[in-house]
Amino acid sequence: MTLSPLLAPLLALLASGAVLAATPADKPPTTQHRDAVNLVDTWLEAQVAYHRVPSLAAGIVVGQELVWHKGYGFVDAARTRPADADTLYSICSISKLFTSIAVMQLWEQGKLGLDDDIGRWVPAAKALKQSDADSGPITIRMLLMHAAGVPRETLQESWSYPDYQVPSREAILADLARQQTFMRTGDHFQYSNLGMFLLGEAVASASGQPYRDYVQQQVLSPLKLADTRPYLPLELLEQRLPPGYSALNRQGQRERLKPFDMTPLAAAAGYTSSVNDLARLASWNFKLRKDGGQNVLKVATLREMQRVQWQDPDGGDTWGLGYWVGRSGGDQLVGHSGRCPGYVTSMTLVPAKELGVIALTNTYGDGPYGRQIRTLMLKGMALPVAPTDAQAPRLADYSGHYQAHPGGGEAVVQPWGKDLVMLWLPTDDPVEDMEVIRHQGGDVFREVRKDDTLGAEIRFERDASGKVIASRSWNYVSKKLD
Repeated sequence: MTLSPLLAPLLALLASGAVLAATPADKPPTTQHRDAVNLVDTWLEAQVAYHRVPSLAAGIVVGQELVWHKGYGFVDAARTRPADADTLYSICSISKLFTSIAVMQLWEQGKLGLDDDIGRWVPAAKALKQSDADSGPITIRMLLMHAAGVPRETLQESWSYPDYQVPSREAILADLARQQTFMRTGDHFQYSNLGMFLLGEAVASASGQPYRDYVQQQVLSPLKLADTRPYLPLELLEQRLPPGYSALNRQGQRERLKPFDMTPLAAAAGYTSSVNDLARLASWNFKLRKDGGQNVLKVATLREMQRVQWQDPDGGDTWGLGYWVGRSGGDQLVGHSGRCPGYVTSMTLVPAKELGVIALTNTYGDGPYGRQIRTLMLKGMALPVAPTDAQAPRLADYSGHYQAHPGGGEAVVQPWGKDLVMLWLPTDDPVEDMEVIRHQGGDVFREVRKDDTLGAEIRFERDASGKVIASRSWNYVSKKLD
């Protein structure tokens, strides 16, 4: 796959701390996905540069194949270890998927019931006071849907800057006697790390094993996720695990954050993983749904987890059992995202199209870019095949970076099916901001409006050797920079 080079005007910016290092996929993507993947790469490359993202790893799964993956930036402060698909990141709340799978395994085996009161499995939870005497029980089902009414967090601080000190498991359980629910169970959605912690305790109680041992033996190992851990391997910091960074401050800098230990909250937010491992998790989802039968879970159980089980009364949040469930246009989406001090991550699946998108970063305030990658891929996967006859233009001739108009950043032109796509960078919404231009003859193209009618003319110019050197739209001339 041809990678778009960085523009000269960005070199000074990159030297200030946003230096890129990239690792290509093991094999190029198929022709069907190539143009969309190339635009994803170009867009991510610019985001990392303009926003000074220390490192980012991304991957795109189609069915059983990781069709593309790439790392940007570096794992270490010395910038000697490039990020790649095996780089480890704190995946934060994506951890909740593994806990939810473990709960549903035990439900399949008849070892716990979804409508069991959590106090049956976690005796300390019986001390949690109900804010409303007429509330229903705090059930495992309601905890999976984040609708049980329990507090979002533990009583003691876990997420406070700069130390991020998580209380011990024993302290969290003891503090339940000093907490209370804030609404009746089943009234509203309220995302809860404490609730997922209680489910992790239920897994240990119902299985008779420590939580970490159970998920390792019954979930991670069967799924062949050898690089996924229910803890942060600090011994690998700056070797395979990049340190976390803050959002950009007013001086345009990011602060390196202290390492944290989320082990007591592993069931909610303590895991680390990589693009390669999360790609295996995505492919397992697709294969089980396609083939049926049983693999770690029964297919009927997985479908139930990924069906809308809860919708907030305001019509907003929708959840399955452990999985976030949503829609984008006609596509159902499932997955989970995560935010921890210094890390932002996401894994989103489009089950009907067997498309999975993974994006992992080690910085707060930017990313995880999964929504934009997904929308670019869905748009690109619907492209008609580019013509191959002799009369068709050589779209690659026009590809490259172009000088922006005054006040702009840069423009990139790339093949897009039978057309070209022009994208102005930087942008946080590449699908909305992209312009498709269609060949009209010679070096003349015209903008394709959203209703598929033709708009403004774009004329490319060549030098004496026949090389494209500029584009002209109205009275604006943009020089080609590469």
